[in-house]
Amino acid sequence: MSPLLSPQRTTLAIDPTKNRKCSINGYAFQQDAIHTYAGFQFACFYARLEEDEEGGEEQERLYVHLSRRKLPSRVWDTIIFKDYAQTEDDGHNTVQLGICPSDSTIHLTYDHHCSPLHYRHSLPGAATVPSEKWDVSLFGTTLTNTLPGLQTDQESNNKTVKALLNDVTYPRFLPLPNTNQLLLTFRTGKAGLGDDHLFTYSHGKYTFLGTHLRGIRNNPYIHGLSISPPSSSSNSNNKLVTTWVYRAFVPYLGWDDPLDTKHKQQAGPNSAENNHDICCAYSEDGGVTWYGGGGRGGKSTPKKEKGEVMIANLSKDTSILPTSSDIVAFEIPKGAGLMNQESQTVDYDGGIHVLNRDCLDDGGKTRWKHYYSDPLDGWMQRILPHVDGACGGKRGQVAVSREGDLYFVLPHHTERTLTILKASKESRFAEYELVWQEEGFPPTDPLVDKARLLSDNVLSVLTKSLAGPGEGVMLTVLDFPL
Repeated sequence: MSPLLSPQRTTLAIDPTKNRKCSINGYAFQQDAIHTYAGFQFACFYARLEEDEEGGEEQERLYVHLSRRKLPSRVWDTIIFKDYAQTEDDGHNTVQLGICPSDSTIHLTYDHHCSPLHYRHSLPGAATVPSEKWDVSLFGTTLTNTLPGLQTDQESNNKTVKALLNDVTYPRFLPLPNTNQLLLTFRTGKAGLGDDHLFTYSHGKYTFLGTHLRGIRNNPYIHGLSISPPSSSSNSNNKLVTTWVYRAFVPYLGWDDPLDTKHKQQAGPNSAENNHDICCAYSEDGGVTWYGGGGRGGKSTPKKEKGEVMIANLSKDTSILPTSSDIVAFEIPKGAGLMNQESQTVDYDGGIHVLNRDCLDDGGKTRWKHYYSDPLDGWMQRILPHVDGACGGKRGQVAVSREGDLYFVLPHHTERTLTILKASKESRFAEYELVWQEEGFPPTDPLVDKARLLSDNVLSVLTKSLAGPGEGVMLTVLDFPL
């Protein structure tokens, strides 16, 4: 074992739990809630105002916080947006962060679960202003059900863009380095019955690309959107990859009522037990046209070369469907423990890595697995050692380092333990080394700054830690130099 050095720790805030059943920070679908750009690291989260901390039982208002530090400093400077109070006790309603490389604007979305878009953005250059100018005046007010410069009368599948913006869940941002644009995606519809859509932002204006994933009596739950990192030895540079599981829909009384809200419950007939299959698709033009990245049955199949059949063209309003060719990487049945929205990454050679779990091996015990598409040998899967089963447990992260190695950051589903595994590029990601494990971390989805891991070879993990007896739970950043 070659252990990681002890991490540097910094604290962002107290994690708000008062009078709430659902956590509101720390979910795997917050793709870039911690993100490095131009030498600054950013983190977004909800917290209470200091003046509310000693309030009575009625105090349930939370506010979007955006923290920034100039690396490698340990000092965070935090902007609090006091003009929007979050009150819904729903774990879906998280904060998301994106930074556009063309103009250094910062973009935030927050407080969504099948609800109108809530969004704000900064002035150009805000991401890199000096510390003395880092304040709320850099940002506009909350925009609802609209985006800057967007034509909302466009249609996709007989729905206007304005209607899509009125039904938002799970937004994510992703910078596109080859075009200097910022990608935005979100789901519309409900659990088991929804679609995913794509927008791009550049120089003050959003453009609707189209609906890239369309469900049919199901909905896709993506592990993320990833861009293959630049490599002089690979022709996969700037390939946009998404992987996902499907959730089959189970009708219930009133499901087709436009005013129905039963689907917003944290559990119900359309829960994770209906997840099935791991699927994959990729785009080489920033999300307009898409090709299948699977290999039906989950067996190792040779990777197809460029020129395979296009399965979606958003410029022609065609989408990836559950019946599209060559999207299924692994056929995993419902009830097999498959999680939605866990994690994915792409390595320097274009290999695709998915972290998820199932109970199809090891005597029926649910185990975390590394599902991997090797550029030469196709899809394969391996059980992760050193960690317990994770049936219904918190989600982990997989990320690639500057050296090309993989790191798996894994919470325990019941105990206060955080574990990090390493799979080296030299071993072709086939050997999993336990490099760090420590107590004091309540079960939560850890988040990884994948941009910093690629640029600085520092593994920054946003998670929750115990502050001490009677002191609550803290939002904490762990920095591991590799």
